[in-house]
Amino acid sequence: MWIFGRKGESGFSASSTAEEVTHGIGGSCLTAIVTGSTSGIGAETARVLAMRGVHVVMAVRNIETGRKVKETILTETPNAKVGIMELDLSSQVSVRDFATRYRSSGLPLNILINNAGIVTPEFNLSEEKIELHFATNHLGHFLLTNLLLETMKITSYEQKVEGRIVNVSSNGHRFVNKGFLSDQINDESSYNHVYAYGLSKLANILHANELARLLKEEGVNITANSLHPGFIVTDIFRHFSIFKVLCNTILRHFVKDVSQGAATTCYLALSPKVKGVTGDYFADSNLVKPASSKATDPELAKELWEFSLSLTSSK
Repeated sequence: MWIFGRKGESGFSASSTAEEVTHGIGGSCLTAIVTGSTSGIGAETARVLAMRGVHVVMAVRNIETGRKVKETILTETPNAKVGIMELDLSSQVSVRDFATRYRSSGLPLNILINNAGIVTPEFNLSEEKIELHFATNHLGHFLLTNLLLETMKITSYEQKVEGRIVNVSSNGHRFVNKGFLSDQINDESSYNHVYAYGLSKLANILHANELARLLKEEGVNITANSLHPGFIVTDIFRHFSIFKVLCNTILRHFVKDVSQGAATTCYLALSPKVKGVTGDYFADSNLVKPASSKATDPELAKELWEFSLSLTSSK
């Protein structure tokens, strides 16, 4: 349990939980997609949004695990609206298939939470031969967002409700001390998993920033923001067993639990306090400055956007 809890301007702090930051907020008219919602803060986000009446679509790699999470949610909230759809963000084929199935379902889309992520010490490539952190944590969400954006625009226009896109990033973006250097992303000889993860998390922020700029320019009633969930040990660290043991013993009073880790995501998804706020970075349910100045570089954001388009364009 996180022991520090100084409240910010929002009235919430690092110790606030997802239930606390959404208390009294109704979401029965809303539909949300939550990627990576079979464990950790993704599962907690899905649970709390469903508790608040949101129709939650869990976008997951493992359908069977997704069913177990859904059953848990329904046990707690019997009238919850929860769906499950298969999605592997490391595969652009899977992302395109998911988007096609979702659009064909006729479901509206008010909230898109790009939460899923990986951390792995080994160098790996995706199906499209792109470094796995960048492919999964950033490109999969970049493509998914682009493919579902029209659905969000239609929903926002027809329901006259603000759409919200939430990118779960990390202060790990501070570990990127150079530009994207696109020619080096797939360079195994210089691979460092801390840098690779940090780069993907920097990309999450820049993606939200540039998307916010483009949506604002278009005059669309959809916001895009990014966030740092806090220091929390979840299944994302499953490849680092020694680190998990250390955090669960010695450091357990200095890390957030899952309910606190999901708070900022749920705050950005539902709170009326952030209505109209876009292109910003949050932590502990409060507006903060990113850990690196690169995260606020508009030219780098444009460069990333174009590079991402080139990597996700249909062949």
